[in-house]
Amino acid sequence: MGYAEVNGVRFWYETHGSGRPLVLLHGGFGAVEMFAAIRPVLAERRRVVSVDLPGHGRTADVDRPLRYESMADDVAALIVHLGLAPADVLGFSLGGGVALRLAIQHRELLRRLVVVSAPCRRQGWFPEVLAGMPEPDEAAGERMRGTPPEQLYQAVAPRPQDWPRLWAKTGELLRREYDWSSEVATLSTPTLLVFADADSVRLAHVVEFFGLLGGGHRDGGWDGTGRPDARLAVLPGLTHYDIVDSPALPAVVLPFLTHTLNTPA
Repeated sequence: MGYAEVNGVRFWYETHGSGRPLVLLHGGFGAVEMFAAIRPVLAERRRVVSVDLPGHGRTADVDRPLRYESMADDVAALIVHLGLAPADVLGFSLGGGVALRLAIQHRELLRRLVVVSAPCRRQGWFPEVLAGMPEPDEAAGERMRGTPPEQLYQAVAPRPQDWPRLWAKTGELLRREYDWSSEVATLSTPTLLVFADADSVRLAHVVEFFGLLGGGHRDGGWDGTGRPDARLAVLPGLTHYDIVDSPALPAVVLPFLTHTLNTPA
C-alpha cells in the first residue's frame, strides 16, 4: 500500500492477495474501506488493488472539477503506472460510473468490467434519488459531521478540512446530465452488471443497460452458446446502500471473472 502520482493526482492504493489484478473503485464520499467486507474473499482468488478516487479518502483533492471522464483517465494512468493492464475493474455507484468510462475511453487496459449499482445515463436513477442530488453542497457536508463517512475522512484524509469541499464538488458532478448509451452499445469488454432488487437505479433502466450490451435479445440455447458475453445479476433482499457489504456480491463476481466466455478475454 502507498501512493502513486499520475496525472497530477497522488493516488492512494492498497494491494491484497495475488494473481490476476482486480481494481476496486468505491462509491461517493467513500474510500478503500468501503470494500472491507468483501475484499478478503476477492483477495483469496485475485490480486485486489483498491484505489481512493480523487478527493476521497487518502487521495487529496486537486484543483479541477470532479468528472467521470477525467477520473477514468486518472485511473487508466494508474493502471499503466502500476503495470496492471489488462486488468479487471469493479466499480460501485460513483466508482461504477468511473469504471464504465474507463471501459469506454481505455478499453485496451481492461480485461473484464463489473459495474455495481450505477446507471449508464443519469435518468436511470429513480426520480426521488435525482431530486436529492442537488442537495450535496458545503452546507450538506457540514450536516454530515459525525457520520461514519465523515469520521473516516477525518481519520485518513490528507486535508480533513476539505470534507465540505468534497460534498460541493460531488454535488456539482451529480447534477450534470449524461447519457452514455450510444458508447455503451459499442463496448467489446465482457461486462457484468450487478444491482440490488431494491436499488437506487430503476429496474427498467437495468434491463435497458443490459440490452445495450447485447443481453436479453434472444434465448441462450440449451447449451448456452446463444448467451452474450454480458452478464446481469439482480441480488435479492439488498439496496444500493448495503450491496457492497453482502457476500452475494463476490459470489456472482468471482465466477464471471474466472469462467470462460464466448469471446476470448
